[in-house]
Amino acid sequence: MVEGFTPGSALVGGALIGLAATALYAATGRTAGISGIAGGLFRSGTGDRGWRLLFLAGLVVGAGAMGLVGGAPMMRIEASWVVLVLGGLLVGFGTQLGRGCTSGHGICGIARLSRRSIVATVVFMAAAAATVFVMRHIVGRA
Repeated sequence: MVEGFTPGSALVGGALIGLAATALYAATGRTAGISGIAGGLFRSGTGDRGWRLLFLAGLVVGAGAMGLVGGAPMMRIEASWVVLVLGGLLVGFGTQLGRGCTSGHGICGIARLSRRSIVATVVFMAAAAATVFVMRHIVGRA
């Protein structure tokens, strides 16, 4: 059993993510892939930075509000800043290479029955399972 797993908050959180993705798609015709939304801020001539900034600000404000209401989770990061920055750059490169991130493919793409998104999500999940297996059973870290 996973410590701290609360099905109620997971259900509410998932419903809110689905609602936000649906609202964004209904209002703009855009999918709620975070890497695409953030990446669009850095493209010149798009003219749609306003909604992108509001969406990303909502992520930060929403997380902060939940931290105030429900208490912030205890986290301990055991990596150096160099490793964190390198990891962030690799994730950014991967989302560009894969034409999207888990939120775009896994939530919005599968909902649209996109074959590319279904394959991408299967690959994401297989890579995650393999990483957990290697870290827990070969490297020996939980």
